[in-house]
This record gives sequence, C-alpha cells and structure tokens, in this order.
Amino acid sequence: MPDHAQPPQTRSPGSPEAAAPRASRRPVKAVLFDFHGTLAQVEEPRQWVLEAAAACGVTLDRVKATSLADRLLTAGRAGGPLPARVPPRLAELWADRDLYQHAHRGAYTGLAETVDAGIEGFADALYERLLTAEGWLPYPDTAPTLTALRAAGVPVAVVSNIGFDVRPHFDAWGLTDLVDAFVLSYEVGRCKPDPAIFWRACGMLGVEAEQTLMVGDTPADAGAVAAGCAVLVLPTADPGRENGLGAVLDLALPA
Repeated sequence: MPDHAQPPQTRSPGSPEAAAPRASRRPVKAVLFDFHGTLAQVEEPRQWVLEAAAACGVTLDRVKATSLADRLLTAGRAGGPLPARVPPRLAELWADRDLYQHAHRGAYTGLAETVDAGIEGFADALYERLLTAEGWLPYPDTAPTLTALRAAGVPVAVVSNIGFDVRPHFDAWGLTDLVDAFVLSYEVGRCKPDPAIFWRACGMLGVEAEQTLMVGDTPADAGAVAAGCAVLVLPTADPGRENGLGAVLDLALPA
C-alpha cells in the first residue's frame, strides 16, 4: 500500500470507462405495498385448522390437525401455496378468484372440500378464518416501517390481488391511519402484474409512477416495473419472522 496520497486518476473522454453510464437513484415520493407475504402472513397451518375446527364445535388432537393441514396445503390454501391441482369444476372460479368475492370464496372453499375432514361446515370455517385479523400475523417490521413513512410524509398504498376486504384487518391492528389508499384487485377489476393496477394506486396517491416504489414478494409485484415504478422484492418469511421490510426505509427516506 503506498504511503502517500495518489493523484486522481483521469480517463480520456473516449475511454469505455468514461462512456459507461452511472446508475442513478430516483427519489421516492410514495410507496406501494403488497399485502400477503409483504405486510402480513397467514397464521401457521396447524393453528388455522385447529381454530376452524373449534369454530365448528370440534376439538382436534394436534396429530390429526397436522395431517389435515398438510393435506389442505396440497389442495390449496388462500394465502398459502398454490394448489397442486385445480378440479375442472372449480377452474372458472379459480381464474376469477381475485376479481370477484364470490369466486374467491367459492374457489377456496371448493378446494378445501376436496379434503375429507369429517367436520360439517369445515371448509367455510377455514375460509372465515381468512377474513378475520386473528387469522393473520403482521410482520414485526410492518408497523415500524409504516410509522416511519408516515412521519416522513411519504404516502402509502396497499396494492393486493385479493378477493376480500383487508381494511378490517388494518383496523384491528391499529394500522389504518398509516395507509392512504387500498387498491384491491376485486374492487378495481385489475390484477397484478397488469400495469393498470399500479397506475391506479399512483393516481390515488397523487404521484407519478416514476416517483414510486413497489414493495412485494412475487413476480406479480415486480410487474410494477412495466408501469414505471421502482421495485423491491422481499424474501418469503414465516409468520412472526422479519422479512427485510425495514430496507424500504433505506430506499424511501433521505439519508
């Protein structure tokens, strides 16, 4: 290592190094968040099954609950893995699940009914659990991240492919006042990655797409690039585990 300062290195105007463009960071004036897998996660599968069975007046032992949960995950759980197979009778409902409330309920209760649990009303009870705040867990960084953005005056929208209203969940978690707009696919008639849903969100916040950061966890969320947004894709994390959401603050807030 030299023991004296080196003179600044210069490049000739025609050199490749001089011609290479520098990456620039666009200022972020608004943030769009996906819901499931980004701000919150569905409860642990066995607990989901135990609670749904209890709502039907049935107490399951943990071994049976675990077995049922595994089979239901294979069949397809809302907020969980995609189904291994969609029965032909459910194909139309499945295709429209994020555009209509009845299709969302019909698709997921229909998938649950392919698993014989021997419990009357079980498929509906499983779905109803999805509609309650207790059936979900916000990630540990969700409230601190939304709070910091609000304090900095950065508007926020939740943009979700979903077939039911998540506003009551945010009410129950005390987070509603930290969100400026909810853009839900079944309400606006567009699903991610369609650029139109991101443009709708930007319009509701009064910002240009080029000034907006979309935060999600799937390729559908990354589709916001086609709308002109910057995108941050987070890793999938189990309920209660941090998923890197705090990185949003490094991107959205001035140093």
